[in-house]
Amino acid sequence: MKTDPTTLDSHLETLRLPFIKEHCQTLATAAAKNSIAHFDYLAQLIEGEAALRADRAVARRIQAARFPVIKTLDTFRWDWPKKINRLQIQDLFRLQFVHDKANVIFLGTVGLGKTHLATALGHAACQQGISVLFANAIDVVNTLSAAQLKGNLKTELRRYTTPSLVVLDEVGYLPIDQHGADLLFQVISARYERGSIVLTTNKAFKQWPSIFNGDSTITSAVLDRLLHHGEVAVIEGPSYRMKDRHET
Repeated sequence: MKTDPTTLDSHLETLRLPFIKEHCQTLATAAAKNSIAHFDYLAQLIEGEAALRADRAVARRIQAARFPVIKTLDTFRWDWPKKINRLQIQDLFRLQFVHDKANVIFLGTVGLGKTHLATALGHAACQQGISVLFANAIDVVNTLSAAQLKGNLKTELRRYTTPSLVVLDEVGYLPIDQHGADLLFQVISARYERGSIVLTTNKAFKQWPSIFNGDSTITSAVLDRLLHHGEVAVIEGPSYRMKDRHET
């Protein structure tokens, strides 16, 4: 029975098989010309459809992650920091820590690429089928504070607890009041042993009470949960963003 191409296209549209719809005629012609078996022709179509769906799924995860910019490991300037454990960083990109529901903390002064590496880790996770959310620490506090005033704090908290990996950027760049400290603690506590956090900070741990309004109790509780299943990557050196001034 001869198949009407228009009818076939309609069926493929209904079944949401865009790759097969676009390539079935071309590949059928090539298969006939090169004596490709029916099974192999079908395999080409299915493999193409699967690849297209995988690419679209990655794109959706990257969009949902809300990265401010896309960064990858291959664009990181290894030659700039005075101190960085390259093998440690590269090992993190195996993403085993995500499967272990462990944490990663990038610790160093400003302009050394902490956010670059954290974003690159999140981007790599998206490519491996892992759900990710990127968030600035102060933005998290402000968002949750607003949600609490509206009476939907629990709903908004799920935004930060549902993804397998949350990138929490710039912890310590601005001080947080007692209320904000409590909200950030709720996020970290809710993710403890349930999901991974990649965190960037410019403050050594002994300085963390200054982040949390001088509250040593909540600081200890936060660090306890972050470091229990956590790995710290220390980066030292001058700011890359200030390099032109250093060179003049």
